[in-house]
Amino acid sequence: MALRGTNQESGRPYNRRIVLESIRLRGPTTRSDIADRVGLTVQTVSTIVRELEEHDLILSVKEEPKGRGIPPSTLTINPDGGLAVGIHLTPLFIEAALVNLLGDVVESRHRHATKPTPDEAFALIGEMVAELKADMRGGRLLGAGLALPGPFDVESMSFVGPTTMTGWKNVDIRQRLADATGLPSFIENDMAAAALGEQLYGLGQQLSDYYYLFFSVGLGGAMMHDGLVMRGAWGNAGEIGHIPAVPDGEPCPCGNHGCLERYLSLDAFNRRGLPEADWVREIAPIFRNAIRTIENLFDPETVVLGGLAPQPLIDQLVTLVEGLNNSVSVRPNRSYPRVVIASDCQHSALRGAAALAVFGALSPRYGQMFET
Repeated sequence: MALRGTNQESGRPYNRRIVLESIRLRGPTTRSDIADRVGLTVQTVSTIVRELEEHDLILSVKEEPKGRGIPPSTLTINPDGGLAVGIHLTPLFIEAALVNLLGDVVESRHRHATKPTPDEAFALIGEMVAELKADMRGGRLLGAGLALPGPFDVESMSFVGPTTMTGWKNVDIRQRLADATGLPSFIENDMAAAALGEQLYGLGQQLSDYYYLFFSVGLGGAMMHDGLVMRGAWGNAGEIGHIPAVPDGEPCPCGNHGCLERYLSLDAFNRRGLPEADWVREIAPIFRNAIRTIENLFDPETVVLGGLAPQPLIDQLVTLVEGLNNSVSVRPNRSYPRVVIASDCQHSALRGAAALAVFGALSPRYGQMFET
């Protein structure tokens, strides 16, 4: 992701976020390295660094001299400089957590809830967030992020099938979240949130183009490009669950037949009732075809596999990469395998939801902080 500052006076808030993002991505780093990277003067960067230190968002570490001269201080993100509330709403449960700026889950709450209505869900969210606030040991709350199943606003897909939650059509989710939490609020579909979480806390710090395959009750995905989720015209790009996988196959609630998530999802796994190893062998050709389709469509550096599936099942699925056939991703100079496991599968969307609030407050392309 190319980060460039501006010398215009009106750009000061943006420059603060640019410097902070550069420290997050490249730290430990120095003032002079940041200045070279973002196109600002060392004096401007030093002024911004002082402001960020005053807000406790970064830490400055003085290294011991190893020769002549005094080495410059190095700068890193202060993990305790802020906390975000991440909330993951699923057809099976609701989970909420306090997450620090390094992506560590500081405290969490879990409630079983089968396809909750909005009133039920936000009542539980309000309870959990109140408990998390009460358990805080200092720190600043940046906001609350909510990840929930997609796709959004597609009549024939959003309100049918195993991921359906009754009564969520035409709900002002962001406002309901703000009312329930009392915090600046951000929402995203769970697959895009998980991809953002990987960008902020996981492999995304080394990769600029990857596809996040979100294996959950249904199946979805999101393509990260240059630090941003590829959105599409209506925010549903990368929704792979409803591509045709088996001609004239199983009927899908969306009205089509043979959709991929009818065979490759937790719902599909539970319906078959097979042991994990047997099921993985059965769906191996479908999984490999899905990976090749993703590669040929998006040309990612790798496909990151995560979601709500049990870790042993994720571990077995990723071994299927050994039998992948040719695609545009087959090249001798790869830095990563064609499929890798997400940095934190079980909490991917939860941490991603928190990342929404972190990005919303701090990122130069999303941020609202330091606007004066």
